[in-house]
Amino acid sequence: MDHQYFKSYEMCWGTLGTVRPFSNFHPDRDVLELQTALEKKDSMTLVRILANRNNAQRQVIAKTFEEITQKNLVAGLKKALSGDLESLMLGLMMPPVQYEVHRLQQAMAGIGTDEEILLEILCTRSATQLQEIRDTYSNLYRKELVKELRAETSGEFLNLVVALLNKEDVTGSVQRDVESLSASLNVKRVNTRPWIDILTSRDSRHLRKVLMGLELEHGRRMDQILEKKMTGDIQIGLKALVQCIQNPYAYLAQRLATTKTAVLQGIMVSRCEEDLLCIRAAYLKLTGTSLYTALQKQFKGVHLQALLTICRSED
Repeated sequence: MDHQYFKSYEMCWGTLGTVRPFSNFHPDRDVLELQTALEKKDSMTLVRILANRNNAQRQVIAKTFEEITQKNLVAGLKKALSGDLESLMLGLMMPPVQYEVHRLQQAMAGIGTDEEILLEILCTRSATQLQEIRDTYSNLYRKELVKELRAETSGEFLNLVVALLNKEDVTGSVQRDVESLSASLNVKRVNTRPWIDILTSRDSRHLRKVLMGLELEHGRRMDQILEKKMTGDIQIGLKALVQCIQNPYAYLAQRLATTKTAVLQGIMVSRCEEDLLCIRAAYLKLTGTSLYTALQKQFKGVHLQALLTICRSED
């Protein structure tokens, strides 16, 4: 499988997504139903309409809603909904890049920083996507994302996230990269600089060959090598990056299987028009259970129906 083909940012969204454009789309009709549903706080109707439209159609609905009612649809949703269902539906209403920016901002808001959210987004997005994220972050919050990262992280982990944010695509030699990384391990205190420099500046196909070479040379899996040689946040960061290089869908499936509701919703919303089908397949392979079935065991009510609509079907 050619991972770069399937992850191509230029590819038409929907090919590997679960949420597709609604074929019989009539925004005026949707607006009238939504207006009534908001008045009655009919969350099931809100979910039935909005979760069955793709993001571009939701933006049309929001604009048409304001034109017809002179009211803001998002503000109406905030009044009609609450809890996890509210955050899920508000996430669906954001344009994709804005949603990723929102998740980054929330990860750094308040006391403490959610490093795993930072890693998820920075490790799985392309250089082109990250440039859009940087620009959108600056426009929305009037702050430089790199400065926010510098304020919220430190040390080797800071070096890693800044390098990820500024991903490059530099041609390198697989053998030289293997030798450089291997040499950094053969000292008492591992030099992480080559790891950061190489793993954030080569394409994934090249890096998969480099990682395979390291595994063969050391007779261990990459996660075992990193666990033995490194500690703390930089170990966590490099393990996440290596997982994403080797198999980004397996990494995201693991996140779905082991983390809290906010993370599950974040992944499902951000990937539902891009590659959630691939993540679903990886989830089934990882857990032996389909994501559709797993959701039914963990959630209930209208919130469950919204998640199942995004997930779309059983595997």
